[in-house]
Amino acid sequence: MTATRFDFAFARSYRVPALALGITGSTAWVELGTDGLLVRYGLWRLRTPLANLGEVQRTGGFSWFKTVGPPHLSFADRGVSFATNGDDAVCVQFHEPVRVLDPTGRLRHPGATMTLRDPDRFVAELDDLRGSGRG
Repeated sequence: MTATRFDFAFARSYRVPALALGITGSTAWVELGTDGLLVRYGLWRLRTPLANLGEVQRTGGFSWFKTVGPPHLSFADRGVSFATNGDDAVCVQFHEPVRVLDPTGRLRHPGATMTLRDPDRFVAELDDLRGSGRG
């Protein structure tokens, strides 16, 4: 797999709670490539093929209490958030929901939000992989 690795952008106030869960710069990252998307977030993983990646949008302005620590489930849409800051993120929708928080697979997530250090580069790389970034 040819993949680009993206680091998470850790805000100071998120570091200690993340560390307590084993979420650090060396255990939390995203890879995007021809084989798809792989998110590692401490003990948690998300893996899905490139063909399953749908709409992508920028987002942010999250509450610390709703995002700090482990991956979070959105009760509004069942999405999963991997947040290391509350300011800036990218949200990817999936054509087929994916498994992350529930090891039985009964709970699946239609999208994932990730607070990456370079979300613009992530979006551009995804566009390029899907062919929309070519002239």
